[in-house]
Amino acid sequence: MKQLSIKLSIILPTYNEAGNIIPLIESIRSNLPGKSYEIIISDDDSPDGTGNLAVKTYHNERNIKVIIRKKDKGLAYAIADGISKSRGEWIAVMDTDFNHDPQLLPLMLSLTGKYDLVIGSRYVKGGGMADPLRNLFSLWYNRLVRFVLRLPTNDNLCGYFMIRRRILKGLPKDKIFSGYGDYFIRLLFYLKKQKIRIIEIPAFYRERFSGKSKSRFLPMLINYTRTVVSLMINR
Repeated sequence: MKQLSIKLSIILPTYNEAGNIIPLIESIRSNLPGKSYEIIISDDDSPDGTGNLAVKTYHNERNIKVIIRKKDKGLAYAIADGISKSRGEWIAVMDTDFNHDPQLLPLMLSLTGKYDLVIGSRYVKGGGMADPLRNLFSLWYNRLVRFVLRLPTNDNLCGYFMIRRRILKGLPKDKIFSGYGDYFIRLLFYLKKQKIRIIEIPAFYRERFSGKSKSRFLPMLINYTRTVVSLMINR
């Protein structure tokens, strides 16, 4: 069994984020001075060289690990791979385009003594998104997901969270970690049965710092809806 010698593992799934990865890591480091953590970059063999850039820049840093993945590509698979190679008592997952603000990490970490899951939520007071139209649509879709699946959370598609490692151990990871952001719906669905302590803190999702978004609205909406229907039928 892997010895847990550090407090926090931060999983950064990447694909074509060469313009973001170094500034993001430096921002994470500046926000966690003196903390016990590691950063796991789980890269899907990015054509723009994201993984290789991270290797070149941080090859002497013991708490920064780069995984360049050649198979089973995709966001959720990259996250699962990063988690499997991490060793922290707590696991944080965040986007690598500055959509998720690294300045929230200290607050999230400070709440780990009282909670099992800390979520950076757009839909509690103080949260939101830079794009008002997207924010409104996402708000109502999240409300639908919450109602249909009886979830206790307001933001079920966020992807910015910190969770206790032992909570993940009993979950069916092969059923959860596939696809894109829909993995987070499945994660919350299976966690619902465990009656864990959850807190949502306000998070404002900014526009990406560099590069183009990989999200495609219609395919993403279809996949998310399929996930919700499947969970509703099989619960």
